Amino acid sequence: MTQLTIVAFDGTRFELDAAEGSTVMENAVRNSVPGIEAECGGACACATCHVYVDDAWVAAVGAPSPMEEDMLDFAVDVRPTSRLSCQIKVTAGLSGLVVHVPERQA
Repeated sequence: MTQLTIVAFDGTRFELDAAEGSTVMENAVRNSVPGIEAECGGACACATCHVYVDDAWVAAVGAPSPMEEDMLDFAVDVRPTSRLSCQIKVTAGLSGLVVHVPERQA
């Protein structure tokens, strides 16, 4: 299992054991993390699972795909570290990953 921390907007930390191959969004939904709405169910067809990747993890997570960048245009308060959590696959190399949930979703 890979360690994943999702920080809700109010500062509540969700320390999760995530299965490799799952997505950050799937783990957030499974653990009822507030603020991750995931309306499209992970199809990269909305921006309701928007997160900010912690600065220390930006390089490891990598850049969004062109399709994800298009969907981020619909997110609220997009930042350089913005990603859609449905597009971040959990791998052993991401053990310890920290992401932050924005105040609101699109």
